[in-house]
Amino acid sequence: MFETNQWLQPLFGGALIGLGALLLLVMNGRIAGISGILGGLKSLSATREYWRLAFLLGLLVGGIACFQFFPGAAKISTGVSLPLVIFGGLLVGAGTRLGSGCTSGHGVCGLGRFSLRSIVAVCVFLITAVVTSTRMYLLFTAV
Repeated sequence: MFETNQWLQPLFGGALIGLGALLLLVMNGRIAGISGILGGLKSLSATREYWRLAFLLGLLVGGIACFQFFPGAAKISTGVSLPLVIFGGLLVGAGTRLGSGCTSGHGVCGLGRFSLRSIVAVCVFLITAVVTSTRMYLLFTAV
């Protein structure tokens, strides 16, 4: 049987993500797509949309607080080198630009708004993730 922490903490975290996305939409009329928020920082001084900076700082502070108060909540063990992880992160960034949004924007916000574009994007994300992880698993376990 599962321990309470195994399902309660992720459930609470997911509810907080949904609440944050809802509050940003209701209070600012903005979608909580991280790549779009981050991309908007380049014109921050011209647009004076300082909420973008506050939102991203909140993500950073929230992550630090999570590691501080729940050190075992996210065990990071990739089994691959740091350069490969960085390269993978750059590919994800490029994919968010090509796909006009990221998993947070499409998955959390777009699906909640029943956006057909987001439904297609999330299906592509998931299929690609399953195929890639399966191929990588088979590649590294066959050696």
